[in-house]
Amino acid sequence: MLNDELAETEPAGFAIDSRAIKTGELFVAIPGDRVDGHQFIREVFEKGACAAMVVHHRLASRPGDLGEYAGKLLFVESTLCAFQQLAARVIAKWRRPVIGVTGSAGKTTMKDLIAHCLSEAGNVLKSLGSLNTGYGLPLTVARMISGGAKPADYNFAVLEMGMSSFGEIARLVDIAPPEVGVVGNVGTAHIEFFGSQQRVARAKAEMVDGIKSGGVAVLNADDPLVIGMQARRDDIAIISFGAESGADVTAREIVVASDLSDTRFVLKTPDGEADVKLPLIGRHNVYNALAAAAVAYYFGASAERIAGRLATSAPSKMRGELIRFANGVTVIDDSYNSNPQALLQSVRAMLAASGFGRRVVVAGEMLELGDQGLDLHRQCGREIASMGIDVLIGVRGLAGELVAGAVETSGTGAKLTSFCATPEEAAELLVAGAVPGDLILVKGSRGVRMERVVERLKAAFGPENA
Repeated sequence: MLNDELAETEPAGFAIDSRAIKTGELFVAIPGDRVDGHQFIREVFEKGACAAMVVHHRLASRPGDLGEYAGKLLFVESTLCAFQQLAARVIAKWRRPVIGVTGSAGKTTMKDLIAHCLSEAGNVLKSLGSLNTGYGLPLTVARMISGGAKPADYNFAVLEMGMSSFGEIARLVDIAPPEVGVVGNVGTAHIEFFGSQQRVARAKAEMVDGIKSGGVAVLNADDPLVIGMQARRDDIAIISFGAESGADVTAREIVVASDLSDTRFVLKTPDGEADVKLPLIGRHNVYNALAAAAVAYYFGASAERIAGRLATSAPSKMRGELIRFANGVTVIDDSYNSNPQALLQSVRAMLAASGFGRRVVVAGEMLELGDQGLDLHRQCGREIASMGIDVLIGVRGLAGELVAGAVETSGTGAKLTSFCATPEEAAELLVAGAVPGDLILVKGSRGVRMERVVERLKAAFGPENA
């Protein structure tokens, strides 16, 4: 049983990773397929945890064996459900706007741009990184009630919501019902779990289903599977965005700067127009910006005000960061994650630039594509080759099919295409072969750890103007 002093203690934060626990934080022991958080209860207390939420029968030892720590255990039937219920109660009592964000590609950047645009109107709680799962979302919401923060400190919550199966987004919108639900696109990400894009769309549509009555769905008018979701509800408003269809919030005259420093376009909302200078690369980021503009417009921002906020945004870490090296090599670090749609978008973005020499694509294996993985990798390789890329390096597993598809299309030999079993091998190939003027795109699924390529290049080449 908790003592009275501990019952009144406010956690410095919440954590589910025993390796990252900090003094004063509350540890939530999440059971996993490979690792069970209950194995590390004594360890987190020794690191300074103030308490731990646990399931009694999962403890490796009896509470008594924990000595002085036994009185710091919070027993629940399911730590995940209890953590989610805690988050749901915080949101329910808060009663301020939740903006839910989902999509197959770019949702983290979209979320960050939305939060940036809204931050001028009030304090924004947003998901850090891509904490978009059944435990990631509660971790975000828990920041409202820990470390000295109070729910009243925040005016908006911009929450990324991901999924790998039916019902996951439904559960997230149940925890944090959105006033505004944003669906960016439907691609082939996670198709391993669904089998088709249509089934992916059904899962993404749970966002629209979960919007509060009287709220609004912000939908991509240029994606038929997304804009088709407007038919699911007749008790919410629809704000569409796009660059090709007749949308409520649109972009025209899209131009990527020759040096990749920004992307410029004319933003049009129902209230007016404004020139935008977006410090992000590529047409796909224009769509992310349009989604943010649509949300900001809903909350009363003018086109001019939105343009001003977009101009002061920045790429999310490892999501299109531009790195210029002292030896004249430039890298687009888009290494955080990948899927076929996102890979091709990034390749198109690098091709839109001028003033560079060779265009080099270093593409890691794309995961969670299921039975379609081989064909999707090979198809991407064909498309990349047809675009005129100079060098393609595939990294790990099915990325070999990227290379095979490129060779199949262009007849290119090993001189311009290579397969590396590891990111470290690819990095050494680049270190040995990169020449001044090269523009290198680094991209791959999270599990392939393509950021190691970028880290090695930083160590070898050094930053520009160092």
